[in-house]
Amino acid sequence: MANFKLTVSDIKGKSVTKELKDNDVNPLLGLQIGNDTDASIVGLEGKMKVTGGSDKSGIPMRPDLHGMARKHILIPKGVGLQDTVKGLRKRKLVRGNTISEEIYQINFRYDGEMKVESPKEEVTEAPKEAPKKEAPKKEPKEAPKKEAPKKEAPKKEAPKKEAPKKEPKEKKA
Repeated sequence: MANFKLTVSDIKGKSVTKELKDNDVNPLLGLQIGNDTDASIVGLEGKMKVTGGSDKSGIPMRPDLHGMARKHILIPKGVGLQDTVKGLRKRKLVRGNTISEEIYQINFRYDGEMKVESPKEEVTEAPKEAPKKEAPKKEPKEAPKKEAPKKEAPKKEAPKKEAPKKEPKEKKA
């Protein structure tokens, strides 16, 4: 069966990621981008709208490509293409707008506001130890300064000049 990671964002901008496995994904199969579904799948009340998704290899779903297939299409702008020069179209691999078992991540927009539950702290009474007091730090004793004689770096000798080149003598015939 399919495993989906659902990213649900509310109107305030908060998002929550949930993972659905096996039989829980059946209501989502066949939905298209832009369709509404019940939010009880992820434990919320109200409706959620499918806004996009991607497959296992990161290929994005595109709302204007119908079906479930992966296709190479010419894209002037939009989902699946970074900013380009005006007038430039690129052939890119994208997936259709219908959710299938090959889809890995699905993005939703929730109509309401999600309540973020803060983790409750467990109150357990454990014996509290008195905080340890730090011993006052002792200042390190300064060692008497000994001035070592500085060694001078060995001087580099100037490169030797080459002997002037002798021209070969011409032979008289």
